[in-house]
Amino acid sequence: MCSSKFFNYLLVIALLLLYQHATAEDSQDGFHGDERDTLLALKEGFNNSFLDGNWTGIQCYMNSTPNWYGIRCINGRVTGVSLENMGLVGKIKPDALVNLAELSILSFKNNSIHGNLMEFSYNPKLKKIYLSGNRFDGEIPSSLLGLNFLESLQLQENNLAGSIPGFNQSSLREFNVSYNNLSGKIPDTRILQSIGLSSFVGNQDLCGAPTPTACSSLNDSSDPPNSNKKNPFFSSTLVVVDVIVLVVLLIFFIIYYKKYKNLKKRMKRRNSVQVDEEKRDAITNNSMENSVPAGEEDRGKLVFFDKNGTHFELEDLLKASAEGLGKGNFGNCYKAMLEIGPAVVVKRLRDLKPLSSDEFVKYVHAIADKKHPNLFPPLAYYYSKDEKLLLYKYASNGNLYNRIHGERGTRDRVQFGWRSRLSVARGIARALEYLHLTIRSQTIAPHGNVKSSNVLLDENDEVLVTDYGLISLIALPIAAQRMVSYKSPEYQGFKKVSKKSDVWSYGCLLLELLTGRIATHSAPQEANGLDLCSWVNRAVREEWTAEIFDVEIAAQRSANHGMVRLMQIAMKCCEKSPEKRPEMAEVLREVEAIKVVVDSEDEEDLSLDQSITDDSLSASTPSMLIADERR
Repeated sequence: MCSSKFFNYLLVIALLLLYQHATAEDSQDGFHGDERDTLLALKEGFNNSFLDGNWTGIQCYMNSTPNWYGIRCINGRVTGVSLENMGLVGKIKPDALVNLAELSILSFKNNSIHGNLMEFSYNPKLKKIYLSGNRFDGEIPSSLLGLNFLESLQLQENNLAGSIPGFNQSSLREFNVSYNNLSGKIPDTRILQSIGLSSFVGNQDLCGAPTPTACSSLNDSSDPPNSNKKNPFFSSTLVVVDVIVLVVLLIFFIIYYKKYKNLKKRMKRRNSVQVDEEKRDAITNNSMENSVPAGEEDRGKLVFFDKNGTHFELEDLLKASAEGLGKGNFGNCYKAMLEIGPAVVVKRLRDLKPLSSDEFVKYVHAIADKKHPNLFPPLAYYYSKDEKLLLYKYASNGNLYNRIHGERGTRDRVQFGWRSRLSVARGIARALEYLHLTIRSQTIAPHGNVKSSNVLLDENDEVLVTDYGLISLIALPIAAQRMVSYKSPEYQGFKKVSKKSDVWSYGCLLLELLTGRIATHSAPQEANGLDLCSWVNRAVREEWTAEIFDVEIAAQRSANHGMVRLMQIAMKCCEKSPEKRPEMAEVLREVEAIKVVVDSEDEEDLSLDQSITDDSLSASTPSMLIADERR
């Protein structure tokens, strides 16, 4: 009897050992069903045809090369998932990484994945996390603080919100949360305070070191909550201070309201005068005398910059018939047809800084002194207390905005070919490089308002850049509202512009030139624009690049390489971080290096081929762009 029980006991132990050995063999042979199920669930969220065909069977076997694309394995366990630049679109569940306990590297960068970030408490061995260039939203999960081996965390260029957790892992070497919607004070941990400013830019509601923005008491959460309740004297003092602050604010509000009412009355009178002037213009056949009102006692003289050129008097200008050219950002423009001499353009300046006569003269002379074949300097100026004018030659072929977008779909439309567009890109780059070389200050944008409507074409279609230097004349609030450089990412985040802001504006203009689409930051009031930088980046990422180029140039297949190269240059100019943008001199060299390949068939028939989904174009564009980024 005893021997029978003993035999049964040995049998149970043997069965348990066999089961344990079989389980261990399954683990070493790569049959981790839980890991495989987790990866398959992750794949289902992406709905990607490539992964659907590739992620089948066993993901990895022992230390052999993994069978699944983007998967890394050691001893049959998944240690890395790297799916970069694949155009993945979908939403990841918070528990998407459960069962991947050996995971050390995770990379989904440069896709279009959305939703909240995953829960990382299941992955204690994670060292490197690359999730930049997606559309993740929500808050940064606190579970990241529990990753004691974390070396790199890249979360830039997403839509993350909320505050930054107090990362302080000694292993953390790389950290970037730039260009999100994060807010609040950056934690005072040793690790985060050692990170450079570039890792936090593009989050305009962040404050505290290393950003230059100081935190107010409302967003500084470094003190423990309700700490003042322990001190009754402090509480009563705080109440008194609050009352004083409220009284002061009330006084300021009353003063502001009075000034606002006075300003409103003045603006109403001014608008009334302007309406009356426009009515008089229509009644009197648009004579310049009605377009530029000035009393006899206040009339000065026209001052010409070129002492040897053709001159005329103010009276001649006022007698000339006038044609309204439109309302610009800084004043109305008129074409004046003089009785003797060529037509001129008169720009009435408004919203200027409170400048004295000497200051105004100094600034306009600085503008006129810039001499370059692709710049359009003023001919003359007029200064009085109530009226400031700049006079220019008349450019007979209009501006670049109308050349790109005008008369689309009509018989009157003159095709705008690749060679002409490249010539325009070069002319603008030459003018900007000259301005950047002759203006030494790094704290202003030498042009400040680079856009297609500020590029003129003369009777020979020569490129003439105008409206440069006005940034020194215009009041800052008006400039920030209307000038293109102030729409740049660095001004939106840190209220700063520089030469690199001009480079950004030039990149946006190149994309407008290549795509034939209107840029949102430089569109006229009556037009609906598009964020071209984001749109082109998305097109390249999702590989529908055949839709990028304007149909008028997409049909010129011999020019494909040049168009792609110019787009690469434009995208480098449009980098969100100013430090990553090239200098204008480097931009010019690269634009000048683009060769014009002449194909007679392409040149003769630009409207012929609407099938612009040419394989070579759609295939070469993303690969060339990616190769350029790697260089």
